[in-house]
Amino acid sequence: MLLIRPIQGSDFQALMTMARESGAGFTSLPLCERKLTQKIAHSEASFGADIDAPGEQGYLFVLEDTDTGEILGASGIEASVGLGSPLYHFHKSTVVHQCKELDIFNPVEVLTLGNDYTGVTEICTLFLREPYRVGLNGRFLSKVRFMFMAEHPKRFAKLVIAEMRGAADADGQPPFWGWLRETFFNMEFSKADYLIGVGNKGFIADLMPRYPIYVDLLPKAARDTIGQVHENTVPALKLLENEGFMHRGYVDLFDAGPTVEAQLKQIKSVRQSHRVKVVISHNPAELKGEFHLAVCNCDSKEFRATVSDECRLDTETHSIVMSPAMADVLNVTEGDLVRYLNLDKGAK
Repeated sequence: MLLIRPIQGSDFQALMTMARESGAGFTSLPLCERKLTQKIAHSEASFGADIDAPGEQGYLFVLEDTDTGEILGASGIEASVGLGSPLYHFHKSTVVHQCKELDIFNPVEVLTLGNDYTGVTEICTLFLREPYRVGLNGRFLSKVRFMFMAEHPKRFAKLVIAEMRGAADADGQPPFWGWLRETFFNMEFSKADYLIGVGNKGFIADLMPRYPIYVDLLPKAARDTIGQVHENTVPALKLLENEGFMHRGYVDLFDAGPTVEAQLKQIKSVRQSHRVKVVISHNPAELKGEFHLAVCNCDSKEFRATVSDECRLDTETHSIVMSPAMADVLNVTEGDLVRYLNLDKGAK
């Protein structure tokens, strides 16, 4: 059975493996033992804290195969970004150069450095190990964050963003970074990526251009990748777009990948997940459902979620009928409340 739960100290080696497999550009999983240890400890404290308003909490979930104990993937939520250290983005907008006397009207695109997303919630660290990128695994791992947010809305901001990994060339290097490195930085992308991942962002304020950048002055390779995602990130972007996330011109400083946003209450999986009561049945005939349902308990510190078509939703009694094994995985008993989401609805 698949289980999503909060990360714990014993998952350290699995997290290191995922950090190694994720590669350059995946800044939320830096290949740094100290940073990953801190992320685990911070997540454990965040899940256990009594929260009335979002702060600097960070929630990291892992996807586990309960039959083998293997960790298949991870996903995370940062409750309120940019509070302890600045969150920088470029914003692509249009300015107009006009001369009425000469009858010239030139709209041009510019990139402006800013911190407009300070204080918003960010979903991040969505990584599914390659052998397990099948079926509903990725959908489940992504959507469970919205179920947790729907269940615990006080922990999160009204606006939710996701920074998408930007396009790269055949050598894994972002063309946008090639221009930045040549013009403003004297370091390899891997070093800049590592510094961001471990939280050392001071060099950005020191070296990044402070004035608007005219897009037409950039090399074509850099221009063409602004707002484009890495080929491995396309499925994740499609999932978020289906949830209602939109790109409003904000891009990453180094690889120019798009940042997408949505209002928490308007996210499809938040709106379409609902609470129901647990009914436990030992009769297999009562368990077969029509859909794959993601089901989670209503706890924070002991959060658990699983997905199955071996459970049945009863809309008349506002209940979900599940096996004792599924109830054990979710750590719930007869009559407890759980939250469910139909993973087949809207699937393409």
